Amino acid sequence: MADINLKGRDFLKLLDFTPEEIDYLVNLAADFKKKKQDGVLVDHLRGKNIALIFEKTSTRTRCSFEVAAHDLGMGTTYLDPTGSQIGKKESIADTARVLSSMFDGIEYRGFGQDIVETLAKYSKVPVWNGLTNEFHPTQMLADLLTIRECFGTEKGKTLAYFGDARYNTGDSLMVLGAKMGMNVTLCSNPEYFPDPKLVEECREIARKSGAVIRLETDPHKAAKGADAFYTDVWVSMGEPDEVWKKRIDDLSPYRVTLPLLEEGNEGCIFMHCLPAFHDRNTGIGEKIYEKYGLTEMEVTDEAFESSHSVVFQEAENRMHTIKAVIAATLGYEE
Repeated sequence: MADINLKGRDFLKLLDFTPEEIDYLVNLAADFKKKKQDGVLVDHLRGKNIALIFEKTSTRTRCSFEVAAHDLGMGTTYLDPTGSQIGKKESIADTARVLSSMFDGIEYRGFGQDIVETLAKYSKVPVWNGLTNEFHPTQMLADLLTIRECFGTEKGKTLAYFGDARYNTGDSLMVLGAKMGMNVTLCSNPEYFPDPKLVEECREIARKSGAVIRLETDPHKAAKGADAFYTDVWVSMGEPDEVWKKRIDDLSPYRVTLPLLEEGNEGCIFMHCLPAFHDRNTGIGEKIYEKYGLTEMEVTDEAFESSHSVVFQEAENRMHTIKAVIAATLGYEE
């Protein structure tokens, strides 16, 4: 692997990292994945401890950080929305100073990007972004590893994202593609396009990598030539129930279906950062059915369960790539 040293670095957004550094992290993750499959221990960070701050709960992110840390020989302390005073009785800056005096690293999953940036500013140890409203960098590393496992490379491939493209997933996919030379098409109602300033910033980066960043309103045009199809939930955690009707009305034309997948390139894959509302087998899914008569939301069950779907491979890769981030920024050595 390349001679790259990320020890002491925060991991807040991919815009902060060079293509070579991103490549290093994904290669390290692939190495960790192979070692885990072969039963090789990598517990070289014994004695270290990390704090996991979750203002937004998550199955995959929490499990990924906890298993990754355990595999590295580390301890974890989980702080849920009721388990810390961050931003309530204690400022973000003070929280950073307190936790960084006790822990070797701090993960934050929650709301504004400014929160994780402030944590990093006042922390003496690396801070990792598990998700904010604006960016989702650990998910992007998992997505990149998955794409490489499926195609061998991301260079020159085309990823088409369908649905609400304004927030962390759409933003981060643009950055990932621009940095790594992968074409990205964001397909949605224009109301749900990303911030034009970020679009232009990504296009400027893409001019150097050879990638193309497109905004599209026609799902059939977006599907043509796509190697990877991607979608996410239409309503994010923390948003009120009242927004569901408008999102359904606005975004139903951008639901990923099996016929839409079949318009893509041969061997195309379907990706989703999960959880997905592809059936009624969840509390929210049943609630949506009772209120709106829909059995599927952003993706049909037929597409989700099809041979194109790599969503569970993608989910597993969260753990391997998060392990790489922790290890690289805390100075892991063989």
